[in-house]
Amino acid sequence: MGEGAEGARHVAIIMDGNGRWAKARHLPRAIGHQRGVEAVRKLVRSLKDTSIECLTLYAFSSENWKRPEDEVGDLMNLMRKFVKSDLPEFISNDVKLHILGDWRGLAPDIVEMLEDALERTSNGSRTLAVALNYGSQQEIARAASAAAREGDITPDAIARHLDTAALPPLDLLIRTSGEVRLSNFLLWQCAYAEMMFVDTLWPDFTPAHLAEALEQFAGRERRYGGR
Repeated sequence: MGEGAEGARHVAIIMDGNGRWAKARHLPRAIGHQRGVEAVRKLVRSLKDTSIECLTLYAFSSENWKRPEDEVGDLMNLMRKFVKSDLPEFISNDVKLHILGDWRGLAPDIVEMLEDALERTSNGSRTLAVALNYGSQQEIARAASAAAREGDITPDAIARHLDTAALPPLDLLIRTSGEVRLSNFLLWQCAYAEMMFVDTLWPDFTPAHLAEALEQFAGRERRYGGR
C-alpha cells in the first residue's frame, strides 16, 4: 500500500530563472540575482507558517565557477550582504543555518562569516540549509570514501557521511523556471522524494507558490517502491 503524504518536513528548491527574469525586463543579470535574494528572504520568513522543518536551497553549485567572472563576483557579494543583513533575523526567528558543499573553498572572509553564522544560529529549531560550492556527485564520492575508511560501503554508511546527514529525509524537491533536471543537486537524497517542476521564474516565486506546492504534496501518495 502507498503512504499518504502529510506535511513536508524537508523541502529543497533549485532556484532557477534569475537571469531570464532580468533579460525579460532588459535589466542586468545582477538585478535578477538581487531579486532572487529578496525571494529567498520572503520564503524564509514564511517558514513558521508551514510544516517545513528544513528548507534547502541550491545557491551556488561547483559548476557555477564556469560563469563569467563578474557574475560570480556579484553572486559572492550578494552572499556577503545576505549573511550580514539577515543573520540577526535568523537568530530572532529561531532559524538554524546549515551549509552543504565545499564551502570552506570559498573566499576566506566568506568562510569566516559563515562560521560565525553557523555558531550563532546553532540552537535554532527550524533549519535553512544552503548549498554552496556544492555538487551532489562530489558529495556522494566523499561520503563513499569516508564509509570505506570505516568498513563496508553500504547505503546506510554512505548516508551517514552525506552533507545532509543531520537533516530530515528529503520529502519534496521543487525546481523553478520550467527546467526539468536535477543539475547535480541532492541526487542521493532524491531517491524517494516527490518532485515538482514549475514554470515560475525564481524572483517571482512567493510564499503562496510554496504553500500551493505543499498542498499538492499533501495530496500525493508516496509508495517507496511498493504498490
